[in-house]
Amino acid sequence: MSGEDRQSQLAREHKERQARRAEQASKAKRNTFIGAGTAVVVVVGGVIAASTLMGGEKEPVAAQTPVPSESASTPAAPDLTPSAKPGAATCEYRKDTTGSPTKFVGYPPKKPNLKLKTMTITTNHGDIVIDLMTPATPCTVNSLAFLAKKNFYDGTKCHRLATPENSGLGLLQCGDPQAKADGKNPTDGQGSSGYVFNDENLGGLSYRRGTVALAQASDAANQNGSQFWISYSDETAQLDSGPAYTPFGTVSKGMEIIDKIVAGGWITNEADITGDGGSHAPKIPVLIKDVELS
Repeated sequence: MSGEDRQSQLAREHKERQARRAEQASKAKRNTFIGAGTAVVVVVGGVIAASTLMGGEKEPVAAQTPVPSESASTPAAPDLTPSAKPGAATCEYRKDTTGSPTKFVGYPPKKPNLKLKTMTITTNHGDIVIDLMTPATPCTVNSLAFLAKKNFYDGTKCHRLATPENSGLGLLQCGDPQAKADGKNPTDGQGSSGYVFNDENLGGLSYRRGTVALAQASDAANQNGSQFWISYSDETAQLDSGPAYTPFGTVSKGMEIIDKIVAGGWITNEADITGDGGSHAPKIPVLIKDVELS
């Protein structure tokens, strides 16, 4: 092989290595996002990307990032422009065939109630009120209303606290009916309602502080279930570049509750079988007592 041919070969090999590194970096970044993962995927992704997030040290300290004040980052009112004519929406819900642990209480009705405006989550720390984007996410709100009426969320724990330090994102994830939220249970973040449904409103709202969205595995689409997450940091807006999680509302009351939980730090779950830190639990337990849509 001539010197010139050897130089050409080395150049090609160099470009191939660069391409592989770029692909690996892109995949790693995606896996730092959110998700309600199963054993073979990352869990809101991380989103949340979701299913997001990585592990931490055995004795992690509380997040050092200053807790933003509620007034400093009050979320903008959501765009409530209907995505379909009133009464025209029809929803489809399918059986969850992933093998994830479920708490099945039936399927929501196909015709959604488009008049629902708020979702109130009563926790052991007080109420968190969410202004709903019902016209843009009719099937999501329909599912949440159905599960709320079935008392699906009552007695469940928010199992995941993603922070910029441990995941690159800032969100509190809830809605796994099987979660123990103790930082020890290997399957936290995998429980579901037993059915799935399609994404809605992707790109219709930034994932910044105050946004509430559904959780699903980072490499999944149209696999929404019972899990959802609340963004408490504008860091989560990095997901805007490739929206994959249905945003269905914004917090209008109770962000100070989330801030208090964040300030308490997280418990690193080294037993998390997904390996992405998806079930790092908040040190301050968050128990959902009731959910009501009105």
